[in-house]
Amino acid sequence: MPKIDQARIGVAFDMHGCPNRCRHCYLGQGSDGRLTEQDVRRGAQEFRDFLQDRTTAVRELCISTWFRDPDFSDDYRHLYELERELSDGQPPRDELLSIWRLARDRSYAEWAKSLGPDSCQISFFGMEKTTDWFHRRRGAFNDALTATERLLEVGMKPRWQIFLTTKLIPELEELLCLVGDLKLRERFESLDSEFQLFMHPPGPDHEARNIEHLRPTIEDVTCLPVEIMEASRKHFGREILWQPEGELCEAILKEGNEPLDAETVLPEVLWIFVTSTWNVFSNIGTLEEWWKLGNLKEDSVESIIRRFEGDEVVGLQTLLHYTPRKLAEEYGDLNGRQVYSDEDNLLSLYRARHCERTRDG
Repeated sequence: MPKIDQARIGVAFDMHGCPNRCRHCYLGQGSDGRLTEQDVRRGAQEFRDFLQDRTTAVRELCISTWFRDPDFSDDYRHLYELERELSDGQPPRDELLSIWRLARDRSYAEWAKSLGPDSCQISFFGMEKTTDWFHRRRGAFNDALTATERLLEVGMKPRWQIFLTTKLIPELEELLCLVGDLKLRERFESLDSEFQLFMHPPGPDHEARNIEHLRPTIEDVTCLPVEIMEASRKHFGREILWQPEGELCEAILKEGNEPLDAETVLPEVLWIFVTSTWNVFSNIGTLEEWWKLGNLKEDSVESIIRRFEGDEVVGLQTLLHYTPRKLAEEYGDLNGRQVYSDEDNLLSLYRARHCERTRDG
């Protein structure tokens, strides 16, 4: 990795975890531990001291008290004020709100709207039993419906994300009928907007690798409803939404002879994740052991950043020094029929398999 030289970086602390244990989550399952406000203050100061002592282009440090469920804590308003205090500039708020909180706190939607943006993404995996199963929490489906209503009540725009698995397919028509039953398209007219929904297979990252057996084949997805297919093409801006592993693997074998350029791998804003057990990761990979940069209780920020910039962990070594073609040769299946969104999606699966083999070898 090149030296961290972005204008802004973020450090996110897993203070209160998440009410869900989603089977598709690239962050994996968190621990039951908790970080205190004093913990966050201390950790934030350690990163700030490091950046101030270093010649760098980083001008702004953004601190977040969460990286799983945004506002799971009952003290969410105070925690947002803590983020404002510890951050340079306004803490960013995106389209991921707490569905759990929306379903239980009538004042939350109005508060979230005041911070912006004016939309919120809600995930479905099928109807009630299936969605609850994927969240590993009874009531998740009904919370999603309640959240949809609460957002509309304050003039915010819910957007439905549907995960394509073999469990979804027999329930998809019923789920789409629910859009009509709730009159979501008609209700969006008063917002001078259009109700958005889209569908895609889950990424094969971290927790989601345990549900690869639920990934549909190309034969499974030949007769999906036109309504969701057109809406998904519009959302992603492309005609082809997924391809079978064999086709993607063949393309990688033809084109992927160069390792990735580190500059293209760096996200627009680099985030450092600090778990409730003080383990440190980045938003370039998952929270699996081969991406671990250190532990803030045991390691200095300087040594953690050095490992990141020096590609000293297996995940970064695989990402930047193992060519896509080599990964496809070792882990790909030219006869594979299961569908993936694109080559990058499939390569993340191959990288994880390589990291697992390296660990076990």
